Amino acid sequence: MTLTPSPPHGPATRSGAADRPRARVGRRDLAAAGAAVLLFAVLAGVGAYLNRDDYLLRVPWPPLEAYWRPHFGPGTPAALTVGALAVAHGPALAARLPWRALPWSAWAAAMAWTWSLALVDGWRQGVADRLTTPGEYLSGVARFADAGPALRGFTQHILLYSPDHWATHIAGHPAGAVLTFVGLDRIGLGGGGPAGAFCVTAGSSVAAAALVVLRALAGEDRARTAAPFLVLAPGAVWVGVSADGWFAAVAAWALALLAVAATSASRWRTAVTGLGSGLLLGAAVYLSYGLVLLAIPALAVLLCARAVRPLPFAVLGFAAVAAVFTRAGFDWWQGYGLLRTRYAQGYGGVRPYAYWVWGDLGTVVVAAGLASVAGLRRALAGAPAAVRRWRRGQHPGAVAETLLPCAFLLAILAADLSGMSKAETERIWLPFTLWLPAAAALLPRRDRRGWLIAQAAIALLVNHLLLTGW
Repeated sequence: MTLTPSPPHGPATRSGAADRPRARVGRRDLAAAGAAVLLFAVLAGVGAYLNRDDYLLRVPWPPLEAYWRPHFGPGTPAALTVGALAVAHGPALAARLPWRALPWSAWAAAMAWTWSLALVDGWRQGVADRLTTPGEYLSGVARFADAGPALRGFTQHILLYSPDHWATHIAGHPAGAVLTFVGLDRIGLGGGGPAGAFCVTAGSSVAAAALVVLRALAGEDRARTAAPFLVLAPGAVWVGVSADGWFAAVAAWALALLAVAATSASRWRTAVTGLGSGLLLGAAVYLSYGLVLLAIPALAVLLCARAVRPLPFAVLGFAAVAAVFTRAGFDWWQGYGLLRTRYAQGYGGVRPYAYWVWGDLGTVVVAAGLASVAGLRRALAGAPAAVRRWRRGQHPGAVAETLLPCAFLLAILAADLSGMSKAETERIWLPFTLWLPAAAALLPRRDRRGWLIAQAAIALLVNHLLLTGW
């Protein structure tokens, strides 16, 4: 009997050959993250240079609206603890929890993360005083003692040189934004503390809404994989506390209801959730002019579900919101036209577009995190194949997990090119950037804990090295 030696290219060699492509892909993820870090570093350096004489960029620590101020605070131990627990146990818990408990758990964990980060700056500076500064919404609540006339005359006070012009943030948004805080005041939750708590509580729910969308379109496994990344989103730094966290929550639940409507087999459920989605989409557009760009991810949801059944109900809900505001005396189109003039009258008119068209993307790197950058690299690389699968009606889950992050990225690029968001986009774009960490579900299992650490580290570094504007 003759023993035949193993061929020179046996199992060990084949395994090594199989490992090399995976290693190359891992290096590409790291290269994408490294390029993002380099982009931010260059933008920070160029920003400091441009700001050296005449404060040209109109933010103190470009590209972020922040001051360099290394510090610790009462939230520091909690932030370190929540971050460590989420990294160590988040993936296992997300895999084991019953599905019904997972969105609620993600919401609770995201809220703990956001609260701890906000309290690094203390209760007053980190939460209670954030929305009470002269340019914020609470400064105008008293003028809505008689809400009817105030709403009918809202557009008359948008321009900077009009009589009793609105504060910056009130003028820069549709009337629904300030009415949120008027409503809180009416039910006994007036003041900065309750307003801040409301924004944190609502904004943290984006993690839960995103899980609903991912399960409906990409499957439960991908939703579970994405959960820890959604919880540890660095954008939580600005959810606590800015009103844009509230805007992000309304937008997120609008998309969640739309995904449920598009994938439901029940006509009644499609009608109810489709109508609810339209109402929330309408509310979002009357909270922030820029949220008209929700049309891009909303279209992506319908495309991934290959369904248009919810569309008539969503349109009906949206039209109902528009009709109520119009009937009450607020003209959205007139308000937006006047805002464009007001924007040019303020910092928007002097902040150089040539810097901020790149600087705004630098803020996305920080608010979304490096895991999002690596996941987006994979989503963009897989987009052509996903489009082919969509055309053939194949692998709907794989299509959704690839195309949804691309849709949010496209919305961000559209906002960036518009020139109507020069600076402060780390908070303004929260309705889009808070979704990008879900792209990290595309990363290899062996690498995910490291990317989770990177997500937590960015948020901790930002909150302890910088004093952010929100």
